[in-house]
Amino acid sequence: MADFQTSTHRAKWIFTPQELIEKYKASNRRSIQTLEKYGTTQMEVDVDGSFSYPEPQNNAKDNSEKHSRPKPLNIEEEQSMRVFYENKLREVCSAFYFPNKIQATALLYFKRFYLQWSVMEHHPKNIMLTCVYAACKIEENHVSAEELGKGISQDHQMILNYEMIVYQALEFDLIVYPPYRPLEGFINDMEDFCQVKNGELQMLKDLHETAKLEVDKIMLTDAPLLFPPGQLALAALRNSNKVQRVVDYESYLSSILSRQNSGHIISDLTENLDTIDSWVMKYKFPSEKDMKHINRKLKSCWGHGSHDESKKREKKSKHKSKSSHGMQNGP
Repeated sequence: MADFQTSTHRAKWIFTPQELIEKYKASNRRSIQTLEKYGTTQMEVDVDGSFSYPEPQNNAKDNSEKHSRPKPLNIEEEQSMRVFYENKLREVCSAFYFPNKIQATALLYFKRFYLQWSVMEHHPKNIMLTCVYAACKIEENHVSAEELGKGISQDHQMILNYEMIVYQALEFDLIVYPPYRPLEGFINDMEDFCQVKNGELQMLKDLHETAKLEVDKIMLTDAPLLFPPGQLALAALRNSNKVQRVVDYESYLSSILSRQNSGHIISDLTENLDTIDSWVMKYKFPSEKDMKHINRKLKSCWGHGSHDESKKREKKSKHKSKSSHGMQNGP
């Protein structure tokens, strides 16, 4: 198996908090410029991975003078969209009974994609499904695009169309390192550290199960883009151990550092684990009201928001008028 220390994951996809912010700002700023230039932000994607903007309408200038321009999503609203669809991604993986590795790989693909692009340019639903499909392929869990699309009532051709642009955004770095494998390694290591006897193995198994749930929480934050998988696993284990008290955790951390001849000192490692915890604590799922507002803005950015809504209202109004007229002249 490839080594994380020499991987592209470590070399290219672990960032500082400031670098993350700058990437989110850059894609958001580009979308705003696109909206001003084309009157829309939505990309048209072909099966070969090529993409283009729709042609601006001839009357776009007139419309912009008559009506206020669509308001782009801000960085916080883009974050809410990503959070919402990361949870949808987990639901899809659960519906297909995919293992943790596929779910985590798809999540990492999704997070990396939106370091390059804005949700205003490519709809997160399309990217989320394509990331699941790509994760299945790389993990050799063979599910066709047709099966995936049919299972969740979506057009499988859309998944195929977006496959290449997802790979391009990932710079074809498809080997990723989720925290579940190092978590298992630390549990095995604890057997020796604690000198566990056969009757005590169940405690470590229980610790492992609860720690996996903690990893699930961490994977929904930006922490996987900021810290190596081993530290994510240690943060999850520490939180589980706080409840179950299986091991003297600080002694265990010191043991790891001494055996690895690591340049880290215990205070540095503890500070990183504290920061990972803080990402989980400040995690916020958007409210239904917030998502409705963001979706309206997003549709407006794509050029089919308020106009489509007014057509729906007009259609409903005509329908009501006909119904009312029919009732008045009915038997």
